[in-house]
Amino acid sequence: MVILKHADEIEKARASNRIVAEVLSVLREKVKPGLTTRELDKIAEGIVEKRGAKPAFKGYRGYPFSLCASVNDEVVHGMPSNRVLTEGDIIGLDFGVYYQGFYGDSAVTIPVGKVDDQAARLMQVTEQSLCMAIKQACHGNRLGDISATVQETAESSGYSVVRDFVGHGIGKSLHEDPQIPNFGKKGRGIELKRGMILAIEPMVNAGKYKVKILPDGWTVITADGSLSAHFEHSVAITDNGPEILSKLN
Repeated sequence: MVILKHADEIEKARASNRIVAEVLSVLREKVKPGLTTRELDKIAEGIVEKRGAKPAFKGYRGYPFSLCASVNDEVVHGMPSNRVLTEGDIIGLDFGVYYQGFYGDSAVTIPVGKVDDQAARLMQVTEQSLCMAIKQACHGNRLGDISATVQETAESSGYSVVRDFVGHGIGKSLHEDPQIPNFGKKGRGIELKRGMILAIEPMVNAGKYKVKILPDGWTVITADGSLSAHFEHSVAITDNGPEILSKLN
């Protein structure tokens, strides 16, 4: 069931997502060769504690960390570890918080030092697919308008979209209806309505779309070993169109 939010609830979701945006902004500045993904997890936890919030992912279905840190061919749900980042890596950082009764959720993919043209282009196209999809998050549109836009943007650049994992509604629960695939057809799916908050999150692979889960039960990697990028924003559908909640400005 899709849960529509009132204005005061959207305000609470905005506050939660601002903390997420702050964390990701700090992590973006911290990412560099020589750092471990576990160190990034600790930095994120420290900021959340100071803000009086709780990490959304830690303990969720048994996940043991606050941050998802996915490097290179890791698509999503990469577990922080003593892995050392090296020049030319790309790292997807997915983070969420619970604050004042509402969840916030966002993700970015960041270059580690200087990356090659292939990695830079993949990140650029993936972020562009998110930006284009957000423009479709308007009252009266269909869910498929969002999904198809992600797919068209990625595939027109020669990439593929992951099909096994999707975006989602968000609010008092981390994952709410509707599920938001990154592929589909325009004009299909449920009607979008003001009051919805959607976590739109393209996951785009440089190679084929198939993925597999590592034995740790969490880390998702590309089946063909190709690079993958992930961007996400929590977006409210309002009378004035889509509003990105998970950004600082």
